[in-house]
Amino acid sequence: MKVPKYYWVKTEIIEYMRELVAGDAIPGERELAQLFGTSRTTVRQAIAELVVEGRLQRRQGRGTFVSPPKVMRVRQLTSFSEDLRSEGSMPGAVIVAVGEVAAHGEVCERLGVVSGVPVMRVERVRTAAGQPLAHETAFLPGPLPGLGEALEGGGSLYLTLEERFGRVITTVEDVVETSFASPREADLLAVETGSPLLLVHRTGWGADGALVEWTRSVFRGDRFRYVARQQVSL
Repeated sequence: MKVPKYYWVKTEIIEYMRELVAGDAIPGERELAQLFGTSRTTVRQAIAELVVEGRLQRRQGRGTFVSPPKVMRVRQLTSFSEDLRSEGSMPGAVIVAVGEVAAHGEVCERLGVVSGVPVMRVERVRTAAGQPLAHETAFLPGPLPGLGEALEGGGSLYLTLEERFGRVITTVEDVVETSFASPREADLLAVETGSPLLLVHRTGWGADGALVEWTRSVFRGDRFRYVARQQVSL
């Protein structure tokens, strides 16, 4: 699969931003074009997507800066399968890959582990009525022997963790953002590269406060809506 040049530049800028903090300026278009060996037009397209996603901010006459963290968080304690069944849809899952990997980068940050520690990675395409709806990659502290076999046939990850491994998720935090489909996500979800997606980072904890999961999911913007309901106390 051929990756558009602007998307490669976008991922490189994201990696560069990991060394920065909110409010730091990124280099100008000319400098980035020289750094990545591409045109300013390509750099401009990559930056434009990062601005729409809320990762960067443009300030008139001053430059482009790393955005402060987003503060909107939506919490719910249901699984993807439960959500779809409540809407009258048949949930399903196609396993892309399950296995042990060495944690690095964002995985270390999210799970609070040091680089190189083995964690379980579960990558699936979630479906509704047989049609692709979401691309989901879950990272779980190991070991979890036999997890892949237990998930064959589209079984629920939460139910499998509880029944087979005694890991019960009692608290979750969902961080919801906008995103655009990467070439690989577009291929898995049957959409065009650059299509709008809903990006959800979910962190789950057990009753003892131990971290049980971090999952990154992207949902098709044309087939999914995210509804949060909360009791208002007067």
